[in-house]
Order: sequence, then structure tokens, then C-alpha cells
Amino acid sequence: MATVAFIGLGVMGAPMAGHLADAGHRVRVWNRSAAPLEAWLARYPGVGTSSPREAAEGAEFVMTCVGDDPDVEAVMLGTQGAFAGLAREGIWIDHTTGSAALAQRLAGEAASVGLHALDAPVSGGQSGAEQGTLTVMVGGERTVFERAEPVIRSYARRIRLLGAAGAGQLGKMVNQICIAGLLQGLAEGLHFAERAGLDPEAVIEAISAGAAQSWQMEHRHRSMLAGEFDFGFAVEWMRKDLRICLEEARRNGSALPVTALVDQFYAEVMTLGGARWDTSSLIARLRHLAGESQRSAASP
Repeated sequence: MATVAFIGLGVMGAPMAGHLADAGHRVRVWNRSAAPLEAWLARYPGVGTSSPREAAEGAEFVMTCVGDDPDVEAVMLGTQGAFAGLAREGIWIDHTTGSAALAQRLAGEAASVGLHALDAPVSGGQSGAEQGTLTVMVGGERTVFERAEPVIRSYARRIRLLGAAGAGQLGKMVNQICIAGLLQGLAEGLHFAERAGLDPEAVIEAISAGAAQSWQMEHRHRSMLAGEFDFGFAVEWMRKDLRICLEEARRNGSALPVTALVDQFYAEVMTLGGARWDTSSLIARLRHLAGESQRSAASP
């Protein structure tokens, strides 16, 4: 069993750290606000700390799961950052979804002081974190990955090394690009079925065993039809991820027209009050537009 530090106890980080504790690892935790830290310590065995540096002291592995690139820099760098506390040959595993450029830069900074780094964003959402079934996409050196993989398996079902530093973040970008298009297609299909007078449930039953099938169709169509959007990853966080994808696309010259369009659609969802709705809420935008069209047609 390893001594591990976990920094960031949000809806993803708290259950991930919990799985580490349940697996028997010695867990040291830190969170920016006190309430999630206290709630975690009330549920799991572990040690609360007053700074990222203190959390990292004596740890073999430091895991981070925070919001965005500036948050990663804030908890890793500086006199109270985790790099200042982690002993030589220690491994930093960043589960934050961020930019490949930051992952590469901080991997270099880690190496310069005798540390190792893996960028390891996750997919599977809050339910995957709670069930310990996340998919982890990893960038870094293979020897470091092999040391870290058994510990990461405490909360992951699938772990794949995709390449050097930054490759994990690039892999997560592919994931988000694909999800954006899938959700928009599903939203349009369900909306079309409703407007055409079909039974959407019957349609899904008919098509879900064929080429149109997807995880989103299986797990989200009922809540989408019911207008319930509190089942996971929030729109405001998806927009952050799509921003990162689009910035990287500009750097590497790839064309992402659908991704850019869906990002604009999510911006419209936010204007409807949906910043904290989950990503399946694209259908709410379509219903809103259809309602506006009906009102316009009825106007004298």
C-alpha cells in the first residue's frame, strides 16, 4: 500500500480519494474550501492537511483533480505547492482536464527537480468516480506509468498510456469532441421524434440496437425526454473543455466545425439558466427554439 496525497475533493475527486482509502492506501487530502475536506474525513480514513505542500510531504504519489489550468498551477507551484513537498522520485498524477501545453510544461518542471509527472484526465463522470469505473487517458513515461497504474486502478476500470507528456490531455480532447457531436445528434433526434408525433421511447427501442446506439442514448434519453438535467457533468465545465479543444485545434491546424457549433449551442443553454445543467440539456435549447417559432407563427 502506498502513501498518496489527493488534492481537490469535488464531485469527482472526493469519491476517487475515497476509493484509494478503501483500498488500504494511506491517504492525505487537501481541498481549497473546508466543508468538502471535513465531509471527506468524516467518511473515510485519512489525514487532512493545511496546504498542497503539506499533503505532498511523505507521499509517493500526488493526485490532483481541480478545475482548470490556473487551478493546477496554484496547487502545484510556489512555496506551498505540492512540488515543494513531494520527495525526489515522487509521481504527480494530474486528473484535471486541462491543456496539453500546461501538462508538457509542468512535466518539464517536475523533471528538473527530480520528480515525475503523468497527465491523466478521466472520463466516466460523477457516477464513474463513485463506482470506481473511470477511464483514464495517460501521457508520460512508460516506466512511471507502470509504477502508478496499480494505484490508479483503485478508481479506474480502463487505463491507457497514449504517449508522452500531454498525450493524456489530447486523448481527453478527442473524447469531448466526440461526446459533443453525439449529444447534439441525440438531442436533435429526440426533438424531431417529439415534433413528428412519434413515441420517442418506441423509436429509441427500435434504433438502439443498431448503428445509432451510444452510451448517451442508453443512459440519457429518458432524462432528456423528461427535461431532467442533473445527472452529471455541467454545461459550464463542458464549455471549458471545448474551449481547450478549440484552442488546441487552432494550434495543430485541425478543423472542428461541429465542435465549434455545439460550443455555441451550450452558450445558448447557459443563457437559459443551464450553466449547471448536465451536458444532455442541448434538447432544452431545441425546445426553446421550437416554442419561439410557434409564438412567431401565431403572431399577427
